[in-house]
Amino acid sequence: MKIKIQTFVFLVLVLVIRFHTATTNVLAQTVPQRLGFPTGEDWEPAITADNYGHVYTIWPRYGNNPVCPSCPSPTMMIQTSSDGGTTWTSPSVMTPNSVGTYQVDAQIVVDPLDGKTVYASWLQNNKSDVIVVKSTNFGQTWSTPVVADNINAGTDKPLLTVRGSDVYVGFSHIQKSWVSASHDGGKTFTTTLVKQGNFGLALAGGGVINSKGVVFFSWEGYTQSGQAKGPVNLFISKSTDGGQTWTISNVDTSTSPPVCNSPGCGWAFLGPDITLAVDTQDVLYALWNAGTVSGGNERIYFARSIDNGKTWSPRIDVSNTPSGVEHSFPAIAARNSGDVRIGWMDTSQAGQWNVFYKTSTDGGQTWSSNSVLSSYVPGYSYITPNGFNFPYGDYWEMTIDNLGQTHAIWGAGESYSGNGNIWYARP
Repeated sequence: MKIKIQTFVFLVLVLVIRFHTATTNVLAQTVPQRLGFPTGEDWEPAITADNYGHVYTIWPRYGNNPVCPSCPSPTMMIQTSSDGGTTWTSPSVMTPNSVGTYQVDAQIVVDPLDGKTVYASWLQNNKSDVIVVKSTNFGQTWSTPVVADNINAGTDKPLLTVRGSDVYVGFSHIQKSWVSASHDGGKTFTTTLVKQGNFGLALAGGGVINSKGVVFFSWEGYTQSGQAKGPVNLFISKSTDGGQTWTISNVDTSTSPPVCNSPGCGWAFLGPDITLAVDTQDVLYALWNAGTVSGGNERIYFARSIDNGKTWSPRIDVSNTPSGVEHSFPAIAARNSGDVRIGWMDTSQAGQWNVFYKTSTDGGQTWSSNSVLSSYVPGYSYITPNGFNFPYGDYWEMTIDNLGQTHAIWGAGESYSGNGNIWYARP
């Protein structure tokens, strides 16, 4: 009996996924779709969705750029979908008329008030300039880039959050945490110092604004500069006056991070990270990875606050994986009252990395079972039936559209140094 080759490949893929599911007790709900370019170095993607069926993802492209050979490396790229993630445009340069140099650390969000205006942010010019742009026509064109801050080289990981005319970008610069705030829709910005001292390195984690206009940013504060030693403080800053002043609360403290042995990997790559989400009832949610043994593997923890961050519920371990498994890269999204969705990466499947996901409808009091978003895709040397070789980039993201659909995107690759691709899934 003859079988068409396409049918045969599909059946093999289904059997592989079913085998993976049966041996890991998790459900591969979708086969991930590669976005970006087939080969090369696409990593650290950001994603958002509007109220009109559009999904947007941006990421930095390193090395050879097939659609812009003259562009510097890396250059910020964009892909969009107008049908809820079913089909996507080809990759294109984010701002072709003002490319800049060395564009990294992508952020993209939709204004929740109009459900349409899209804002994006990144670093460029040797990580000196914090850039903000916006689009009011579904990403077809973008405003002239605004420099929200040009504090100096060494800026890291901007975090963008928007509500109406209020636009905030949190970022870190060595031992200090900063936030640039705009109250005119991103036309002008004022930068304030959130915290300095008491740690050797500051890294930004997440940012949200609630319905009252209260803005929160989460951070990791390493106590020793340039070393994977000493405890790491996980704290949240809060402003009730438009970013002019900030209060600080410490949510947890982790031991020093595990060593990263992947080629080119920095000492803090597998370190603690804390991110935030807020639902329509202004319940604040935090998700983070942290360790209890210096240099040991970390777990994923969740907590919530129902009083605007004044107090937090006891942390709970949400991964349900065996002890001794490395957990990193938390991601979180929330929508309607109590609707919160979380994800992370861990090495529970034969030492390979996978992207895990679970949901709650009661604000994190109970959770669904673990499911896995990553699964085997043939044709990529770094992907096996057990997972992928290594996370490609320092973070990944999830978003929820107006219909309640989750959209997730992450980077996976051979090693920290690449090569790698970005992958999209709708659980």
